[in-house]
Amino acid sequence: MTSPVLLFFEVGGGEILLIMVVVLMFFGSKNIPQIARGLGKGLREIKDASNSIKQEIVREAEKIKDETGVSKEIQDIKTDINKTLDQ
Repeated sequence: MTSPVLLFFEVGGGEILLIMVVVLMFFGSKNIPQIARGLGKGLREIKDASNSIKQEIVREAEKIKDETGVSKEIQDIKTDINKTLDQ
């Protein structure tokens, strides 16, 4: 199965090979590992920042639910429904 990114750009095997040759000629074989490491670190930092933001949003949403008592009200409604259904 082809990667969604490759489908988006409609890049085939020949184009990827051409890009790799151009990168090799432009940067040289010694610099490619350093470039790959730098890209990997950059992507990891972006992913970590994204996860951190998601966690912060979830924490704040939980805090708001706790402060407003919405969770307790929903739990009380569920309990009442279960009691009614059990009768």
